[in-house]
Amino acid sequence: MLSRRDFHRLAIAALPASLATAKPNSKIHGVQIGAQSYSFRDRSLDEAIQGMVEVGLSECELWQGHVEPKGSGGRAALREWRLSAPMDLFKEVRKKFNDAGIQLYAYNYSFRDDFTDAEIERGFVMAHALGVTRLTASSTVPCAKRVDPFAAKHKVYVGMHGHDSTKPGEFATPQSFEEAMAGSSKYIAINLDIGHFTAAGFDAVEYLKKQHEHIVTLHIKDRKKNHGANLPLGEGDTPIKEVLLTLKEHRWAIPANIEYEYKGADTLVEVKKCYEYCKAALA
Repeated sequence: MLSRRDFHRLAIAALPASLATAKPNSKIHGVQIGAQSYSFRDRSLDEAIQGMVEVGLSECELWQGHVEPKGSGGRAALREWRLSAPMDLFKEVRKKFNDAGIQLYAYNYSFRDDFTDAEIERGFVMAHALGVTRLTASSTVPCAKRVDPFAAKHKVYVGMHGHDSTKPGEFATPQSFEEAMAGSSKYIAINLDIGHFTAAGFDAVEYLKKQHEHIVTLHIKDRKKNHGANLPLGEGDTPIKEVLLTLKEHRWAIPANIEYEYKGADTLVEVKKCYEYCKAALA
């Protein structure tokens, strides 16, 4: 019978050797374009990495769903997995990205209000095993206050991810981010999703200029204002080109990660279109 460690070693199998020679480079005029691996949520981690290589993306913010077990074990089972998963699993994940020539920049580990302190701290242990100094999180302002001392202890930045939400405590408005950062260590930061920010009625370019020192990653997607739909890049109201040109002009080292969420025929085709749009915007 396979041990849990052996099972995970098999589950995180080696990438095809052909990827070892295909080293992508998606830094365009100094602007690092990458992907939130959630864009490839319809496929396994290995297939997602292969997809990034095929598109030509050289930087990634890793979605926790590509690492955590899938199934109907429920919240308790997932918590147990997080608290007991061997760190060799995460080191092997890092090696996969290294072998593919992709910079693993951040890990998306979404702290929720029902997390125990041990579960919160475990996210930072995972970050160290993955070799990243940044986490991103869909979370709440009260939870961010709980996360802060662990972030400061481990010296890992946590970019809080904003949504187009009106729920109390959720990250959506400039004030929600600033409330979370007020009185906190420098390690509580921002993961600015420019599509959601636009849909919620705010100016992503101006906010980038104001808070660039606190923004660890950008999510690149297009949405209409007034809580409008996700659309292919260039069809919504999000100032994607202006955001990318602002990064280029100021040489701010903030990765701009494509997060493909609109409905398309094929993930790989659509992520390629998103990347081509970004390249054209920076040309």
